[in-house]
Amino acid sequence: MKKTSVTLGVIFGNRDFFPDRLVPDARADITKLFAELGLEAVMLDPAATKLGGVETHHDARQCAELFRQHRDRLSGVLVCLPNFGDEKGVADTLKLASLNVPVLVQGYPDDLDKLDVVRRRDSWCGKISVCNNLRQAGIAYTLTTKHVVHPSDPSFKADLANFVAVCRVVQGLRKVRIGAVGARPGAFNTVRYSEKILERNGISVTTVDLSEILGAAGKLGDKDAKLVAKIDEIRAYANATAVPPAKLAQMARLGVVLDDFVAANHLDATAIQCWTSLQANHGCNVCTSMSMMSEQFLPSACEVDVTGVLTMYAMQLASQSPSALVDWNNNYGAADDKCVLFHCGNWAKSFLPDIKILNAPILGSTLGVENTWGALDGRTPAAPLTYGRITTDDVSGKIRTYVGEGELTNDDLKTFGNRAVARVPQLQKLMRYVCREGFEHHVVMNASRTAGVLAEAFERYLGWEVYHHGAPQE
Repeated sequence: MKKTSVTLGVIFGNRDFFPDRLVPDARADITKLFAELGLEAVMLDPAATKLGGVETHHDARQCAELFRQHRDRLSGVLVCLPNFGDEKGVADTLKLASLNVPVLVQGYPDDLDKLDVVRRRDSWCGKISVCNNLRQAGIAYTLTTKHVVHPSDPSFKADLANFVAVCRVVQGLRKVRIGAVGARPGAFNTVRYSEKILERNGISVTTVDLSEILGAAGKLGDKDAKLVAKIDEIRAYANATAVPPAKLAQMARLGVVLDDFVAANHLDATAIQCWTSLQANHGCNVCTSMSMMSEQFLPSACEVDVTGVLTMYAMQLASQSPSALVDWNNNYGAADDKCVLFHCGNWAKSFLPDIKILNAPILGSTLGVENTWGALDGRTPAAPLTYGRITTDDVSGKIRTYVGEGELTNDDLKTFGNRAVARVPQLQKLMRYVCREGFEHHVVMNASRTAGVLAEAFERYLGWEVYHHGAPQE
């Protein structure tokens, strides 16, 4: 995933009987802040309207036209109110532009010694009016932590960074392409999903029969240049000294074919049938290839969990770091707020500083350990934790989600596979919610603090149902 520069449209609200000179001051503040944060701005030229502000309907039309010209670049819009602003001008601009992107509303604070006629702002009141008009127009918007705040305030810098993350999530999920490789394992009803509900939300799924992948992999000769390069790539990625050479080659064959499938279909993520056909018909696990893709910001989920990998992609967009699909797997002794996260496993290398390529004892118990080479072994150390899940509800015809935050700990854990210990405040309450609402046993983890970003994107802009566990009280 390339960390490209984000471009925001900026509307400077103005009102004729408030000081006009506040508009160019605000423009200078925003220009400086955007430069610091590596953001690009599309805003009216000061000569296009009075000081580049939006006050009249004519101003709104000019600003909307400017935004339409840059539609493909704009990820969101910042509404900046240096003074009260004209609420109709702001709303008209957004209605006419029809961008359908996130909107952040910011108002400047007044100084107590500058409340005379020539220096007062009244943005406190103006922001309420702007939000009222946006609500009337059905335009979704995001608020700053403080009702009014100067752009140089640390809280606004954090708000703007979070807003940019919201924009990434919304923009990315509205056009994501997922590859479903094979059928779900027969015993896993839990990963059923509605492809039609996803499509209605702009999320496309491209399917391929697992036999096509295995067939193509079997046709790669031992000296094929792509195969040789993939073997070298695997060895450079993780400790593969224990893997028999023939099994390493089989793992690499899968990697080559999956890379080709992703490229040919312009996919952003994949969900793969990782057992039992792979072990029975190809003689290895696909975990290493999945880990490598996730590390390269092309997330890949086990057991054809399409909505699981959609969650991985959403968290990746929010944090700009890899995600991992995990099981809510075990209690951690008698600790009510701790549990064990596990998979056998395919987590991105970012989670596994001690990464090794081994086999999968659980699958091996029925499929033969010799057929499960390619599973990863490693322990995730202490880190911040954002967790969550997206699911489709066929009965109600909607998408439901939950998100929250906790921490990964260094508590002692003696087991195999990919593993971590998580501490989540009020974990028992969360587990009751997960079970009562019929969510999957799979959850996604990300080493970040982005639950608020995800909740804002999912609920306010995508219209999905959200449970934010432990959300700050508004």
